[in-house]
Amino acid sequence: MRRARRSLKVDLWMIRSLLMAAAIAAVLSLDSRGFAQTASPSPTGSENAAPTADNAILLTIFLKHDQSRPLSELNAQLEKQGFYKAFPPAGVEVVSWYVMMGVGQVVTLRLAASRLREVNRIFETTAWGAYRTEFYPTYDYKQIGVANHDKAQAK
Repeated sequence: MRRARRSLKVDLWMIRSLLMAAAIAAVLSLDSRGFAQTASPSPTGSENAAPTADNAILLTIFLKHDQSRPLSELNAQLEKQGFYKAFPPAGVEVVSWYVMMGVGQVVTLRLAASRLREVNRIFETTAWGAYRTEFYPTYDYKQIGVANHDKAQAK
């Protein structure tokens, strides 16, 4: 019983460490020179809105493989469901896209907040079944954090 509890604590610690590493990688990969390519405006409004300094969010997505099935089967399902045709949608910037061995894939996007539902629906309709998903929306804090650090150093 103690061994199982200790193993669970180690597993939770590893998951938290991986989440933190992914978040740190996302923050470090931010480029302050610009945002995603702009998409042409849609007739219905903001669903193709490009991220700007005042509306951009980062979205880290964990795509956890169904390890009970072989990769070829998962890829066939993704193709059948149109995942790679739909994702990423035009105007959404892929900041990073990594394979995390033993887990699946970790994708970080930069997008306008108004497009969050659109991205979620793509995963619901084209990725579920091959992946279990987890979403972590964040925002760019670098400028504020650096300013706070500089202010504290000046004291």
